[in-house]
Amino acid sequence: MAQENSIEIGILLYPGAQMAAVLGLSDLFAIAQRIADERPVPGALLRVSHWQQQADDDAPVRIRDSLPGGGGAPKVLILPPSLEEPLSSEAAAPYRDWLRAQHAAGTTLASVCAGAFLLGETGLLAGRTVTTHWLYAQRLLARFADVQVDVDQLIIDADDIITAGGIMAWTDLGLRLVDRYLGAAIMIDTARMLLVDPPGRQQRYYSAFAPRLTHGDDAVLAVQHWLAETDAKEVALADLARRAGLEARTFLRRFQKATGMTTTEYCQRLRVGRAREMLQAGRLPIERVAWEVGYGDPGAFRKVFTRIVGLTPGEYRQRFQAG
Repeated sequence: MAQENSIEIGILLYPGAQMAAVLGLSDLFAIAQRIADERPVPGALLRVSHWQQQADDDAPVRIRDSLPGGGGAPKVLILPPSLEEPLSSEAAAPYRDWLRAQHAAGTTLASVCAGAFLLGETGLLAGRTVTTHWLYAQRLLARFADVQVDVDQLIIDADDIITAGGIMAWTDLGLRLVDRYLGAAIMIDTARMLLVDPPGRQQRYYSAFAPRLTHGDDAVLAVQHWLAETDAKEVALADLARRAGLEARTFLRRFQKATGMTTTEYCQRLRVGRAREMLQAGRLPIERVAWEVGYGDPGAFRKVFTRIVGLTPGEYRQRFQAG
């Protein structure tokens, strides 16, 4: 029987939902509850449910419930990642009104990775800043123009809407919810039991720079290709504008419109991307890496690298160096 102090966390099994994440989240919450049960003072009780459509026109229903016997809307409903293409607008349509109704009833909606596309179809992300897998950033922006996307962040928690980044960010989301409902101490012990990092990671530690190349501005695209070929070592504005065949001010305006960033930021990200490869694959001193990617001042390189990646070059090498 469901208990009065239970907190239901539902997981939606939409078409293509990654079952490893569904079952992994279920296990994470079960482990957290087991740890909580060992504490001398009883607290909330996590109730984990799975929801799925039984027919094309039906609303999803509980098909699994760790504490059967209760009803109502879940406290949280998770839209897990998918190993397939993000759900199309047509495939998402049967869930749209139901998800909006759950949210209106007080349910927190949470997405992981490609689950953000299903969440976006509800219209509830309009005007909000969200995250998803960094590979999906441009596609999410193109599909939902009224949404701000920040893929540097692994978790963006707005209380009623939570979005998590890459495929494995379900671990971060699960721990965030354990922290919210069972407390920080149980969250930390759960992370230790599972041998995963507690919340605090950022997706930018892992993401590669994926510039916009489908904007349709051929003059800007020619400059982007040249910068990629030269690792952005020659970045004088006059040279860039000349290669684009444009006046400098016009080039700057069109470059920012096409890429979403200034030429300075774009070149910094290209250089940092090359530096990350060198730090992962080799053992050159950081000062030499700085020089190789176009920075004569190692201090300036460290500052730019840390701002973009979220780790110092030394921390990045320690964490990600091959072998």
